[in-house]
Amino acid sequence: MNVFVIGIGLIGGSFVKDIKAKMPEVTIYGIDASEANLEEAFALHLIDVKSSYDALHLADFVIVSIPVDVAVEELPRILDKVNEECVVCDAGSTKELICEALENHPKRRNFLACHPIAGTEFSGPSAAINGLYNGKTNIICEVEKTAFKLQEKALGIFQLLGMRIRYMNPKAHDKHIAYVSHLSHISSFMLGKTVIEKEKNERDIFDMAGSGFESTVRLAKSSPAMWTPIFEQNKDNVIETLDEYIQNLSAFKKLLVENDFEGIYNEMNSTNKIKEILQGIPLNKK
Repeated sequence: MNVFVIGIGLIGGSFVKDIKAKMPEVTIYGIDASEANLEEAFALHLIDVKSSYDALHLADFVIVSIPVDVAVEELPRILDKVNEECVVCDAGSTKELICEALENHPKRRNFLACHPIAGTEFSGPSAAINGLYNGKTNIICEVEKTAFKLQEKALGIFQLLGMRIRYMNPKAHDKHIAYVSHLSHISSFMLGKTVIEKEKNERDIFDMAGSGFESTVRLAKSSPAMWTPIFEQNKDNVIETLDEYIQNLSAFKKLLVENDFEGIYNEMNSTNKIKEILQGIPLNKK
């Protein structure tokens, strides 16, 4: 089995790392816009062959893990090159624009729109880790547009990696993911910005920062090259979530100004139920 990974960073690298562990007979071909990434991935044994689009006709399975703006441009070209028995999966954090771009492609049946809900704040081939996808949810959109035997091929690999599958339409995916992923990244980036601007002496930040600050600002270390296109493609949903978030922050500030600490207690207490909702979600750390 020939598996191609296009974009060899945390997501693509971790994916093929586990495939190699579970299916040692596969050959992993790597394609990346960065020659340095290719060299690093080869040196780390994430890939067996440094490759290019010209070899895509050999592929049985392709995982595309590149920024979503680039994916919209490149996925049609990738599908042009693959054979009829190959399944191409993306891993983008937005789905509506990608699905629209491929709607009328002659090989739409070869594409499976995916979003594995997994990751860390690190990037590049060296960020790849074992077991990143184990127990994580993989959202699949428009599954009915993918050939059934190719669905089965992809689902077999996802199952082997320990992933849970959830089906959703692209519009609903982008709306929901704005709340549970995109907003948290914005919050983390802006918390980091606020602290950096206020605390001019970086030593004070490091001396006083506890685990709470570290965990909250962790996502601010994420790649701007990856996240800026995500915010662009999901702009309307992100603005809606920001409006609601800012409204809640303003309401909390108002309670403070008015010395309504019973109200603050009630706000926090009612939100504590998030512990029950999030219980059992596996976490990955580098």
